[in-house]
Amino acid sequence: MPHTLAPGPDVVVETEVKHSRFRAAVRRVDTADAALAFVDEQRRLYPDARHHCWAFVVGDDPAARAERSSDDGEPGGTAGVPMLQVLHHRDLVNVAVVVTRWFGGIKLGAGGLVRAYSGAVSVALDAAPLVMRRRQAKFTLSVGHADAGRVEAELRGRGVPVLDVEYADTAVFTIAAGEHADVASLVASLTSGTGELEAAGVEWVDA
Repeated sequence: MPHTLAPGPDVVVETEVKHSRFRAAVRRVDTADAALAFVDEQRRLYPDARHHCWAFVVGDDPAARAERSSDDGEPGGTAGVPMLQVLHHRDLVNVAVVVTRWFGGIKLGAGGLVRAYSGAVSVALDAAPLVMRRRQAKFTLSVGHADAGRVEAELRGRGVPVLDVEYADTAVFTIAAGEHADVASLVASLTSGTGELEAAGVEWVDA
């Protein structure tokens, strides 16, 4: 199963190799555009740095996954690809990482750069809270407004992810199956048989 960052702030870790400083910043992202915006943000924050190398993997479904990387002026293949390989090795998705380098005056050579950039990413990910991504059945559930608060609390309390809530004539929850093999029975129990449950495809959720 793929993993991603738990919701929360960016994970940032600095390492030093032969006086060069490497700042690895990791962010959870949902789209390639969001990943590229993260890269631009890091460039604006640290304009004095010589390189802002980056990599990202976006998409839970392998068939629809997008990934890119950049050496940003380092010798070809010494930064972006090694960073991307770390993401692959850890089976991470929906993650972007930017490693900003301040040159310390000593050249590292191709092998040294590969180790420095991949190492910076690895150290940052070692410090990152990760969660598993799981493909689950998705449903909509319609309940009366009077019961909506109680039902939502019960669902969440029993480990059923509530993905969305819309209020119209009734409260309509979009839920995933969670740990429950028989969501229909659970919903029937919580709503005394009045809740209207309908299949709504599949969803990738944090496990």
